[in-house]
Amino acid sequence: MLGILWFISYALVVMGLSAYGLHRFWMVYTYYKHKGNSFKPLSRFKKLPLVTVQLPVFNELYVVERLIRSVAELDYPKELMEIQVLDDSTDETRELVAAVVGELKSKGFDIEQHHRKERTGFKAGALQAGLVKAKGEYILIFDADFVPPRGLIRETIDHFTDPGIGMIQTRWGHLNRGMNFLTRVQALLLDGHLLIEQTARNRSGRFFNFNGTAGIWRKRCIEEAGGWQHDTLTEDLDLSYRAQIRGWRFVFVPDVVTPAELPLEMNAFKAQQHRWAKGAIQTCKKILPRVWKSELPLKIKLEATFHLTSNFAYLLLAMLALLIQPNPDYAGFQWKSILLIDVPIFMLASFSIFVFYGVVLRELKYPWYKVLLYVPMLIATGIGLCLNNAKAVLEALFNHETEFARTPKYGACQAGTSGTLAGVWWKQKYQAARSLLPWLELGMAGYYAYFVWFAWKQELWVSLPFFVLFVMGFGFAGLFSLCQRSFFSAWLNRDRLPRVGLET
Repeated sequence: MLGILWFISYALVVMGLSAYGLHRFWMVYTYYKHKGNSFKPLSRFKKLPLVTVQLPVFNELYVVERLIRSVAELDYPKELMEIQVLDDSTDETRELVAAVVGELKSKGFDIEQHHRKERTGFKAGALQAGLVKAKGEYILIFDADFVPPRGLIRETIDHFTDPGIGMIQTRWGHLNRGMNFLTRVQALLLDGHLLIEQTARNRSGRFFNFNGTAGIWRKRCIEEAGGWQHDTLTEDLDLSYRAQIRGWRFVFVPDVVTPAELPLEMNAFKAQQHRWAKGAIQTCKKILPRVWKSELPLKIKLEATFHLTSNFAYLLLAMLALLIQPNPDYAGFQWKSILLIDVPIFMLASFSIFVFYGVVLRELKYPWYKVLLYVPMLIATGIGLCLNNAKAVLEALFNHETEFARTPKYGACQAGTSGTLAGVWWKQKYQAARSLLPWLELGMAGYYAYFVWFAWKQELWVSLPFFVLFVMGFGFAGLFSLCQRSFFSAWLNRDRLPRVGLET
């Protein structure tokens, strides 16, 4: 009986992971099919409109000045740009913001610091409070770690000459892509989402989402969609779907790149991923029923389902990690191992990742062999994140409330260039919280190390690479979470590892 229950559970998990793998293949196909369908503005503004730039910040001592000054350097008429620094800070950031705002105001900028005593709604609450006071017809938003290119507004604003356009999203770049191994992996993960997924969804007529920053909204679109709401941790995804369900159209502009800082250490990365995963499932519970009750085309409903449920793949992966067991029966029947484990997972899940990120690297003009270097580590990183993100999914499903956990930023730039704190980030005041999860991850790494020994002993050569990836993934996540502030972690993140690419 237990064997039958195990087999049914395993089969359902593999089918679920395979479905997301097939969707990844479909995304690559759709990207290439619609790659040339770029959006052009209907016309040009004869008179440039007033734009309100919102900068939501909270305790961003190391990056807030860089952000404000880069916004002040935007190539847009000073008299047509209102800057709102939505500052909820409780530390020295507040005084620093006040000084920079005072300086820019004396130079003729329309800039104000808005401070709330209570952080109701966190970022969403700050954006909504600022929206009420905003003068501009269009709202440009930047998170604290972004450095917008000077021409961003002029290169995008004319899309709003189409009255049906509600939001324009630019593509994220990465200030510190090559600073350490973790930032290289993160950069490639984000490039896959922003370059392939966002482009494919937008140009094929599906829904895509505002990424929370580096985009411009039509103020009326936000208001008609119900404004910024804080009942999920991903207010950007929530608002995006509410607006598009009401008929507003969005534009993704991949050629305009807005660089930002990537988390430098594992706990910050995991906290960010936890927030995104939990918020996405919260939004799924809130929005997906509305999507299916609407009169939207079936193709939009299906893609919205894959999009909003995509983080369930982490829960499935965590379940798979627990269901796989070294069974002595496989020793005599290697074909069972191949049939039940290796073929479906590799062909529909793992191989789809190779194809997907191979396309990303090709589009970014990197040599083909980078796929062999980085994609196995991307798979291992996904495995390492599965417990962290599965926990987030379960918290969302069971309505477990947690605060908005900010991602620490340090003003770090590309390795080898000047940066506020490059090389000494582990000594700073903002640190991501720790938990007991890394010990569980290390336990899983040890568990799969036994699998590696077992597969080697029983000559299950096809299964061996998968078990190695599980050891690497769980070991990487657990060890780096525990050692982030130690001498070992500091040494490892001072760019002493071989420079194997993805630095630009």
